[in-house]
Amino acid sequence: MIRDNTPDTRGHGGESAEELLRGTHARLLPLASLTPDIADGMRYARLAADGLVFAYALDGPTSVRILTDADVERAGLEALGRAAYANLMRVPVEHEEVTVAGRARLHSLYGDSHFVASKALFLSEAARQVTGTALPEGGALVVVPTRHLLAYHPITDGSVVDALNGLASYALGAHEDGPGALSPRVYWWHQGGLTSLTVIDEDTRTFSLRPPPRLLGLMKGLVRLDRAGRIDTAAAADVPEVTALTHAVAESIGRLAQDQGALADAFASAVSLAHAHCAADPGVALIDTWDAWATAVQLGSALFTGAPPQECHLGEDLVLKLPAVPAEPPADARAWLDALYLAIACRQKDRIGRLCAVPLATLRQDDSVDAYVLHWVDTLRTYFSDRPVDDVVPKLVATIETSAPESVTHAPTDFVNRVDYHPVALFHRLVAGDHAAFAEALTGALADHAGYWGDSAAPRARAALGPLAIACLAYDHGFPVDPRQPHLPTHLLNRERIEDIP
Repeated sequence: MIRDNTPDTRGHGGESAEELLRGTHARLLPLASLTPDIADGMRYARLAADGLVFAYALDGPTSVRILTDADVERAGLEALGRAAYANLMRVPVEHEEVTVAGRARLHSLYGDSHFVASKALFLSEAARQVTGTALPEGGALVVVPTRHLLAYHPITDGSVVDALNGLASYALGAHEDGPGALSPRVYWWHQGGLTSLTVIDEDTRTFSLRPPPRLLGLMKGLVRLDRAGRIDTAAAADVPEVTALTHAVAESIGRLAQDQGALADAFASAVSLAHAHCAADPGVALIDTWDAWATAVQLGSALFTGAPPQECHLGEDLVLKLPAVPAEPPADARAWLDALYLAIACRQKDRIGRLCAVPLATLRQDDSVDAYVLHWVDTLRTYFSDRPVDDVVPKLVATIETSAPESVTHAPTDFVNRVDYHPVALFHRLVAGDHAAFAEALTGALADHAGYWGDSAAPRARAALGPLAIACLAYDHGFPVDPRQPHLPTHLLNRERIEDIP
């Protein structure tokens, strides 16, 4: 067997086409190993990514030989490509899951074969073979430090940042240790292609990570979604209880006098607390649950529009003093939607008006969201500004058009389809005045909410906030909305629990 990474194009080369088809595998080679004389006989080979070359290799009884142009011609390029893929995917591997930085999940594939790392060429199929699940729409981060090893991280949540740093260190160490060194780089596998995220300064031999704009936007979006608990992740199963969330809200409010930035944390914790209360009180019938929702309303409004000093109640024994807050709205479109949804569900007309007066230009600075989110914000601002329906409809159409799969790059497809888009679809039926279609869409939205979260204990699993807000609008407009549906707090929908909020 070859013991280094210099491509062996020797051998008698007299194998029949059948022998070539039977033993040839797709193979990744380090670009540096292809000297000009070797490359001259492998014109079929192509650059797979920075530092990596795609070629074909014959796995013989005692050696691995890289095919020449003459070999490829003898077997036939198309037939050889199909056979090389099938043979590669039959290569056995060991699979192990490891965790870095406490929560980023890495999948390690390893084995004695020279072809293990080459499975990165067809990573989604390799992932399906070892885990039973294909890669998500966002793809995966992957490293191929040696020919015997690849490791990847599916891009599904905010742990992608930890995974990127963890994989970079892992790849560099494994590449230096060998044997069969292949590449020290981190790559992004996306839609069948590999893109290097590692920039190497050849003069100083220093390494840095530089994700392309599309991946950077995806990462930012996932981090923000994950931080606010909006997406279903493995980490979402380990969520704080009501007592811990109450303490988090109180602690953040207590820091406001010294740190105005704590208001965003306070609001995020308050939203989680309001949802978490619905585990024991799904209808929001109890005063403690109402207090949690009311506090979330107060903090969301204060975050975006400022507020005078006021009290926030979290039960009879806990009254928090919210100091005066200046109007300094952050560029966080999803937090603005949460604040608006809460104000709608709790019938806070004045707060709705002030939230919709937040400059659209400020929210458009949020580069962590897809275009459809900003169009949706624009739609709602226009609607609540008492503008004619003819002004609202074009903005709604823009929201729908930009939420198509080919236009979405920041949010996971499953989240978009089963959670994020439903308020838009419901609003469409509301504006159209179609009672039957609204009822059908609401049933579908709540079913998708349940399907998306499954048996997760995450606070967001308890109530479908976006559909609740639009259902409350429909209820107030005389739509016959059934108030007793799962994930739809009855006493908010029918206004029986609504009280004054300071």
